[in-house]
Amino acid sequence: MLLSGSDILVKTLIEQGCDTVFGYPGGQILNVYDSLYKYQNEINHVLTAHEQGAAHAADGYARTTGKVGVVISTSGPGATNLVTGIATAYLDSIPMVAICGNVPTTQIGTDSFQEIDITGVTLPITKHNYFVGSVENLADTIREAFALAKSGRPGPVLIDVPKDVQIAKCEYEPQSPAKADEPYAAKDVRITEAAEIINSAERPFIYFGGGIITANAQDEMLALADKIDSPIGCSLMGLSAIPTDHPRFLGMQGMHGHYASSMSMHNADVIISLGVRFNDRVTGNRSKFAVGAKIVHIDVDGSELNKTVNSVCGLRGDVKLTLEKLLPLLNETKNPEWAKKVNAFREEEEKYLDNRDGLTPRRAILTLNRHLGENTAVCTDVGQHQMWSAQNLFFRTPRRFASSGGLGTMGYGFGAAIGAAYGTGERSVLVTGDGSFGMNLNELATAVRYNVPVVVLIMNNGVLGMVRQWQTLFYDKHYSNSVLERKTDFAAFARSFGADGEAVTTPEELDAALTRAFATDGPYIIDCKIDKDEFVLPMLPPGGSMDDIITKLEVQA
Repeated sequence: MLLSGSDILVKTLIEQGCDTVFGYPGGQILNVYDSLYKYQNEINHVLTAHEQGAAHAADGYARTTGKVGVVISTSGPGATNLVTGIATAYLDSIPMVAICGNVPTTQIGTDSFQEIDITGVTLPITKHNYFVGSVENLADTIREAFALAKSGRPGPVLIDVPKDVQIAKCEYEPQSPAKADEPYAAKDVRITEAAEIINSAERPFIYFGGGIITANAQDEMLALADKIDSPIGCSLMGLSAIPTDHPRFLGMQGMHGHYASSMSMHNADVIISLGVRFNDRVTGNRSKFAVGAKIVHIDVDGSELNKTVNSVCGLRGDVKLTLEKLLPLLNETKNPEWAKKVNAFREEEEKYLDNRDGLTPRRAILTLNRHLGENTAVCTDVGQHQMWSAQNLFFRTPRRFASSGGLGTMGYGFGAAIGAAYGTGERSVLVTGDGSFGMNLNELATAVRYNVPVVVLIMNNGVLGMVRQWQTLFYDKHYSNSVLERKTDFAAFARSFGADGEAVTTPEELDAALTRAFATDGPYIIDCKIDKDEFVLPMLPPGGSMDDIITKLEVQA
């Protein structure tokens, strides 16, 4: 059939199984928006308050569904407003396709109004990007972008579509949804080497990240843990992959990880790393990181092997398929002395838990846990609240935690929570801080317009909490520009946007507010007042090792 480029673009999105897109219109993408109007019964468009919110919404949709998230913007500032969201997805390996309009091909390079070289801008933060110079290439480019975004290590792909390409016509023939590249296991020789190393372990530790969720390799990982009698820890990106109460699971590891998880990894003799990076928040001082351990690293992205820490055995391949071939080669064993030591770490951790009365950060998250359903997605922004959430949230279902791990994007959460609600078809929760919430609070307008069921829990301490924590510990309490001194009444703010909201100061008030929030159809904001000098502990000092871990702190005025 003969169709315009804009019709082809929208029809190809539908063909690829895309049911929801997020975006914001503008001059150079209006033809696509006209086509979205034409096909509105086949594809849903969510108009956000800002393009950055749209990118984060596509990201949250992708994280909670495993599908490719799609965001659409116009040229110039519309396109550049996507950059933070694209970079967030890139560093966390989230499949996304970003589609931008641009000036006609005849005006490219003339500094035309709202012209920007968005492919050049985003080259370092995409798996690939495309400039579509002819309408005949448009459908196949979109198909290729979808396949690339979800193949191997997922990530964002950008497509730049000039206006004249949107207007031009050509024949369109529908096709089946593009398939990701066929996954493959690591080489047999590497798997044999890995088995020999793991069979020699007396103190094994399994460390996993978001790659386990992407590969859907949870069952194989748990089978591995049972076979070699190993505790399990994860990175921030791995949270929700397995139930929080799994008996082998010690929680998140690293700078603000659980004590038992971090110390078990530090004392292991073999670390089996599955779909995870060893970034600085995990290792601390790399010269002192797990010096007594042999590292076996399995990852679909070969560039991650030996990038930051040396592995005695690096296996490039799909984690699930590689584990399936590895498991038969492993000896079934028990490590009673190691289990005893790990349990001692657990008992030690119990001593450090914050069990104070009152509305402490930990008590706030534990109260939230009581209201979460099996399928409730929880999104966070970035800062202390993110770490309190990572330490204390209880997960039962994979893909129910969305947080900016690699880029650490303040303002990520609200857009992500909106995308998560569309992705899961259920209520989502945003845990944020007053600093992060201020970055993209305009997306409350989006949530109200579409009556998106999002519960927003603001951990309001009146400061940039993580910055203040560092200033307290490492900068002689020089609180330079970290005290917000804002007079925002978040409950009144919510009402001004057409939502409901309230402030709470006690655990009992929070519990009652959450009951009302979860019974509300649309968005609901809870302003949770906490002290400005609450800290995230444990904490690994920057440049320190696990021997320097801070577990208790008393701040003097």
